[in-house]
Amino acid sequence: MASQSLNCWRCLLKPNISPSSAVQLSYLRSFSTTSIRGATVVKSKQHPGREKGLKASPRIKNKPKEKTGKPPAPGERKAVRKRIVLSNTNAIEVVGMEDLTKEMIDSGLKGSKKPMVHEEQPLEGVAEVPVPERTEEERRMVGKVVGLQGETVDGLRAVEAFKTTQGWGLFRRPGFLLREESVKLAKDMVAAAKGKESMRLVFDGPKQTGKSMMLLQSMANAFVKGWVVINIPEAQEVCNAVNDYAAIPGTTPTLWAQPTYTANWLNQIGKANAKILSKIQIKGKYNLPIVIPPKTDLARLCELGNRDPDAAWQVFQVLWSELNQEGGRPILLTMDGLNYTMRESEYRDQENKKIHSHDLAILQFFLDHLSGNKKLVNGGAIIAATSRSHSPISISMELALKQQLEKQAAQEVTQRDPFERKYDERVEKALSNVPAVKLGGLSKAEARGLMEYWAQSGVLRQRVDDQTVAEKWALAGNGIIGEIQRGALRMRI
Repeated sequence: MASQSLNCWRCLLKPNISPSSAVQLSYLRSFSTTSIRGATVVKSKQHPGREKGLKASPRIKNKPKEKTGKPPAPGERKAVRKRIVLSNTNAIEVVGMEDLTKEMIDSGLKGSKKPMVHEEQPLEGVAEVPVPERTEEERRMVGKVVGLQGETVDGLRAVEAFKTTQGWGLFRRPGFLLREESVKLAKDMVAAAKGKESMRLVFDGPKQTGKSMMLLQSMANAFVKGWVVINIPEAQEVCNAVNDYAAIPGTTPTLWAQPTYTANWLNQIGKANAKILSKIQIKGKYNLPIVIPPKTDLARLCELGNRDPDAAWQVFQVLWSELNQEGGRPILLTMDGLNYTMRESEYRDQENKKIHSHDLAILQFFLDHLSGNKKLVNGGAIIAATSRSHSPISISMELALKQQLEKQAAQEVTQRDPFERKYDERVEKALSNVPAVKLGGLSKAEARGLMEYWAQSGVLRQRVDDQTVAEKWALAGNGIIGEIQRGALRMRI
């Protein structure tokens, strides 16, 4: 029993292999570990420089392209982006379109008394029939398009009043639609010049309602009437930290000048108003860092300020002082994009804190006149327009404009939200007493007049009747002028 149990445990611990089975296993084992260790190692077909375990990128790496063309010069791409085309020779000339004149502005944007008829040679032997003068209702120009004379177009181009989104390149020559707001604007500007008062106004409204176009109309009126026009085309360019800037010594709180922008601004003012400024000579004595020859006219002063950016702001102050002498011309100050000035700018001071937009010298100059803190000696107007296209939101500006519109309509004035902490006292103070106009859609009569002008120019190729006008007017959000233009001219099915 003991020997059997010992053999059983021995079987479990180390199985006994008979000689015959050992020979059979050695016959089946045909490999040797020694040959495997001595064999040459076959390298894997891995991409050189790629670590093990990483997958190959499916992207095909192309060779770098050789630069064959000349790169664009500094500022060339910006010039192409901002290029304005004001004439289209393929468009049809609109017969009978009146031009904007002094008489039209003085009469409240009414047309001439003579009817617009084609000039034809009278037939022989046929008596010429006298044509009666037009009545007051027929002279009314609301809902009609007026053209701009060449001299006015040059001035508007110099102050950068035209925008790339306004579709000027579709028509034979520039013109704009007269709205009800256009008539009131012209009357207020004429009254301000006669009474030597400072007219102040802010245009507000939804996107594409014609706010920038109303600014253009005010500048066109000023050029026709012989005013001095000073325009800030885009307030965004003054606030977004793309210009060099420096603190003005001796100012409390510290004001900041922008030398290069001011120099270019002087050049713009000089070109746009060259006909007027060339007739005005400097009368006072000023201490400037540049030499001013005696009997220098203001157009030449703008050229000297443009040459030396470091002295540009001081030169502008001299220019402004001379323009506000007694007996001078009325002045129009305009600015587009008011939203950007009602917040902190992107510039920073010595302590790396953001500079408020009202501490920038150019903007403080404009807002002092817009708020009424400073007056125009010879009368004129200060007009600004808001922007609703990718513009920052200023709750203080929104509240101030809403309160002003409610006051003008004799409604209950909206009060501050007691739980809101982001109100800006400086913004509310600047806009507290500024009259505002909220633009909306065109009336159907104005929309019809605009569409008839498009049809006469050959751009709109469909009949303009009540049904078509009502359809375009409704699809454009009750007459939003930008949507009417997009739906009628740009969206062709």
